[in-house]
Amino acid sequence: MDFLSDHQPDMLPGKRQLPAVQGVIEAPHGTTIVAVTFPGGVVLAGDRRATMGNVIAQRDIEKVFPADEYSAVGIAGTAGLAVEMVKLFQLELEHFEKVEGAQLSLEGKANRLSTMIRSNLGMAMQGLAVVPLFAGFDVDRDRGRIFSYDVTGGRSEEHGFAATGSGSIFARGAMKKLYRDDLNEAEATTLVVQALYDAADDDSATGGPDVARRIYPIVTVITDDGFRRLTDEESSEIARSILARRLEQPDGPRAALL
Repeated sequence: MDFLSDHQPDMLPGKRQLPAVQGVIEAPHGTTIVAVTFPGGVVLAGDRRATMGNVIAQRDIEKVFPADEYSAVGIAGTAGLAVEMVKLFQLELEHFEKVEGAQLSLEGKANRLSTMIRSNLGMAMQGLAVVPLFAGFDVDRDRGRIFSYDVTGGRSEEHGFAATGSGSIFARGAMKKLYRDDLNEAEATTLVVQALYDAADDDSATGGPDVARRIYPIVTVITDDGFRRLTDEESSEIARSILARRLEQPDGPRAALL
């Protein structure tokens, strides 16, 4: 960051000067991102749709990226700026590890991402906001953790589950009813796809599983073994099983009664 500030500051997120425009800048936006913790790790997932106003700009965009071996970032907001920010974040974590000979703590990674989001505040004020969801496995505490952000870089640790993006209110409602502390990995991955399905059901900017085009949500799992992205076959199996059950129960599974 210091090197770029001295030699090419225009490459830093939030430093580029936008031309004066009238009205809203049309740029592809991505939503929705969800995360769930379970004993032994955390699951981070995202749908595949990017919208530009009322138009579907892309049907198979990738919104979940590994930050390093034990953490990942899910992007919501202006897609181009978000991807650029994630790439710079990945580079900084790799650089730190090479220089220091050790990985930055999960808390330190979350703080660094907060600073990068804050540097984008100028663009956010012009409607080009980036609001990611950060999740990872904390090797010091031996558990998965989730961090959410606002456009100013404010960071909050979420417990159990979290969601961001335009469909987050619907996804969070689904997770609130279905989440348990004792979920296993398979149940957690199914839960996040259920939540994305509910988000897509009510939010036009969120895309559900597209069986015809074979486009399914990106689902990643982070445990003490590191980051792992589910294969297309694994994601499609989860999505198809959910679709089959939704034919009988269109509104999805019910929360267990006490």
